[in-house]
Amino acid sequence: MGTLLQDLRYGVRMLLKKPGFTVVAIIALALGIGANAAIFSVVNAVLLRSLPYSDPDRLIVLRENKLPQFPEFSVSPGNFLDWQKQNTVFEKLVAVRGFNYNLVDTSSEPERLRGARVSAGLFEMLGVKPAQGRTFTAEEDTPGHENVVILSNGLWQRRFGADPNILGRSLMLNSTSYTVIGIMPQTFQFPDRETELFTPVAFNAQQAEQHGAHYVSAIGRLKQGVTIEQARTEMSAIAARLAQQYPDSNTGWSVSLFQMQEYEAREIKPALLILLGAVALVLLIACANVANLLLARATARQREIAIRTALGASRWRVIRQLLTESILLALVGGGLGLLLAIWGTDLLLALAPQDLPRGQGVTLDGRVLAFTILITLLTGVIFGLAPALQASRPNLNETLKEGGRGPTGGHHRVRGSLVITEVALALVLLIGAGLLIRSFHRLQQVDPGFNPKNALTVAVSLPAKKYAEDDQQSAFFAQLIERASTMPGVLAVGATQSLPIHDDYVLGFNIQGRPPDAPGEEPNTNYYAVSPGYFKAMGISLLRGRLFTEQDKKDAPRVAIINETMAKKFFPGEDPIGKGINVTNGPERFREIVGIVSDVKQYGLDKATPAQTYEPFLQEPFSGMTLIVRTEGDPTAMNASIRSQVLSIDKDQPVSRIRTLEQIVYESVAKQRFSMLLLGVFGVVALILAAVGLYGVMSYAVTQRTHEIGIRMALGAQQKDVIRLVVGQGMVLALIGVVIGLVAAFALTRVMATLLFNVSATDPLTFLAIPALLTMVALAASLVPARRAMRVDPMIALRYE
Repeated sequence: MGTLLQDLRYGVRMLLKKPGFTVVAIIALALGIGANAAIFSVVNAVLLRSLPYSDPDRLIVLRENKLPQFPEFSVSPGNFLDWQKQNTVFEKLVAVRGFNYNLVDTSSEPERLRGARVSAGLFEMLGVKPAQGRTFTAEEDTPGHENVVILSNGLWQRRFGADPNILGRSLMLNSTSYTVIGIMPQTFQFPDRETELFTPVAFNAQQAEQHGAHYVSAIGRLKQGVTIEQARTEMSAIAARLAQQYPDSNTGWSVSLFQMQEYEAREIKPALLILLGAVALVLLIACANVANLLLARATARQREIAIRTALGASRWRVIRQLLTESILLALVGGGLGLLLAIWGTDLLLALAPQDLPRGQGVTLDGRVLAFTILITLLTGVIFGLAPALQASRPNLNETLKEGGRGPTGGHHRVRGSLVITEVALALVLLIGAGLLIRSFHRLQQVDPGFNPKNALTVAVSLPAKKYAEDDQQSAFFAQLIERASTMPGVLAVGATQSLPIHDDYVLGFNIQGRPPDAPGEEPNTNYYAVSPGYFKAMGISLLRGRLFTEQDKKDAPRVAIINETMAKKFFPGEDPIGKGINVTNGPERFREIVGIVSDVKQYGLDKATPAQTYEPFLQEPFSGMTLIVRTEGDPTAMNASIRSQVLSIDKDQPVSRIRTLEQIVYESVAKQRFSMLLLGVFGVVALILAAVGLYGVMSYAVTQRTHEIGIRMALGAQQKDVIRLVVGQGMVLALIGVVIGLVAAFALTRVMATLLFNVSATDPLTFLAIPALLTMVALAASLVPARRAMRVDPMIALRYE
C-alpha cells in the first residue's frame, strides 16, 4: 500500500509538471468518456432497464398480421375475445384501446384528454397498484357498468390540484358521467406518457362480433414455464382455426408475438446500437491520441527511466509507475466526462424523438455510473499500456551515453501505428455520418404531396352522446368551417377525419363491374372523409376530373376521388373517371369516381404511397375531424381565434392537437434527424482528434529530427525538399489509415442499411468525398510542422542536442 501511495504521489507530481500535456490528454478523454456515458444512459433506459412491472419478461404484446400488406396490425375485438377463450399459454390476456375524452368541468375550460379503455385485470397483470382507490372489477368491464374512471397522477395534480377528495367525484367525459375510483402512481405511464385516464373497455355485443375491424391492442402474461415460442405455436394454430371459422374477415390473417420491452424499442434500437458503436470508436481515437502523447512524453523521460533502471528498478516497477500515471489521467478525464455526460444527456433528450420509449427514465443511475467507471479504468490501461511497455525497455548504454537524444525505432513504429488507427477509425465514422447526411438530405427532398407551409391543424372530436346523429355532426363542422373561413388572414379552410402522416384509416374496397376478390385477397385503401375545401387548404393538386363542391351533400349522388397511385394500380390502361368504387365503410354503396389527385405521403416521407380514396364528409360524416387552416402569415397566430370559434358553437367542446403541418412533417423525420446529428457530431470530433493526433506526431518528429534536418540543409537540401520529407511521412501514415478505413467502412456501414433512405450503404459519392476530405485535413495537419521544419537554421540545428 505504501508503494502504491508513493506511485500516486509521484504520478501527480509528474502530471502537474507538464500542465499542457495533462490538460490536452484530460480533454480528449473527457470527450470520449462523456459521450459514451451519455449514449449509454439512453441505451440503458430504453434497451436494458427492465420495464417497471412485475416479472416483465413474461409480458407479451400480440399483434395481428396479414402479409405482405400488414406485417403488423391492430387486433379486432372478436379475435381478441376468441384468443381469451381458446388459449392455454397465458395467465391473463387483456385488451387496450386508445381513446380520447372531452372533459367538461365548470371550474375551467373544456379539455381534450388522451385516455385508454382497458380490460379489468390489466393493472393486476402488470403488478401495479393504484396510489389511491382501486382498479376495475370484472363487473365494471361489462356494458352498462363501465362508467368508472382511473386518473393518472399527472392529470390528478395538473387538472384537479391533487384534490384529496377526488375519489367518488363525478366527471363529465364525452357528455357522460364517470365516477373516479382510483389514482395511479406518479411513475405509472402506460401505454405511454401521454395517457391521462383509464376506463373499462367493456366490449358490447356488436363489438364482440367484429372480426374485420382492427382497433385494439392485446397484452398477455405467459404462464410459468411457457416460452414465447410455445405461445407463438399455439396462437398461430388459433389464428388458423379462426380463419376457417370466419373466412370473410380472417382469411390470410395470423398473429405475431413480441416481448413487451423488445416491442416498445423495436424502431429506435438499431439507431441506438449504431450510435453506441460510434461513440466507442470516438473513445478509441481519444485513447490513441493520449497514447501518442504518452509515447512522446516517455521519449522525453528516457534518461530518467534509464537511470531508475540502472539503479535497480525492475521493468514491472517502471510499468506500474507509468500505468499509475495513465490511470490517474483517465480518472480525472472520467470525472470530467461524467459532468459532460450530465449535460450531454439533457442535450440528447432535447434532440431525441418525442416518442422515445421510456425517455423520461433516462438518468445517470448506478448502472451508468458503473459503466463509466469501467470504461474509465479500461481506457487508462488501454492507452497507457503500449507507452509503458515501450518506455520500460530502454537501451541503457545508448540512452545514458547520448543523453536520450532521440526516440527509438520502436517508438516511431508504435506512434505511426496509432496515427494510422486514428485515421482509419475517423474515416469509418465520417463515412457513416456522410451516409446519414446524404440519406436525410434526400428524405427532405421528398414531396409530401401537400404544402406544409402556413397551415394550422386543429383536432375536434364531438362526443357521440351529444352528437349522435350524422346531421348533427356534419352541421357542426360545416358551421365551424364557414366561421373559420371568414377570419382575417385565412386563405382556405378544410377538414378531414384522417390527417396525412399523423392518422391512419384503412378500408377494403371493390370496383363496380368486377368480380369480387377471394377472401383475404381484397385490396385496401387509405380512406379520408373531407370537406370541399380540404384539397385547397392542404395544397393537394388535382390531376384530372373535379374536386368536391358544396353540392356533394348527403342526398346527392355518392362520389369519390382517388389518388394517382390507386388510378395506376387498379385502373391500368383505362380512365377511372366515371367508374364506381365501394369502400367497406358501412353498407355496400358504390361511389362514382369524379377526380384524381396527386399522391400524399401517409406513413412518412420514407414510405411508399398507398392507394387513397376521398369522400365528401357531408355524405359520410364523422364525429372526429381535423381542421386545416391555411393562412397568409404565421398560422400559430390563429390558435386562440380557432379555439374561440369552436367554443362559440359549443361552449363545452374542446380542441386538441393544435400543430402546424410543418411541425407534423418535422416530427415525422425526428428519428432520422436524431441519428444524423449525433453521428455527424461524433464524426467531426473524430476528424479533429485524428488531425490533432497526426499533427502531434509530425510536430514531434520535426523536433526530434531537427539535427538531421540541419545536416540535410547544410548539405544543400532546399526548403521544398524538407517540406516533401515531412509532409510525405505524414501523408504515408494518413493514406495507409484511409485505405484500412475504407475496407472497414465498406464492411461496417452495411449494418446501417435500415437507417438509410434512397442511399446505398456503399454510396460511391460518400466513399469518394469523405476520404478526399480526410486526406486534405491530414495534408493540412502535416503542412504546419513541415513549414516549421523548413525554417530551421542549419547552424543552430547542427549544435542541437
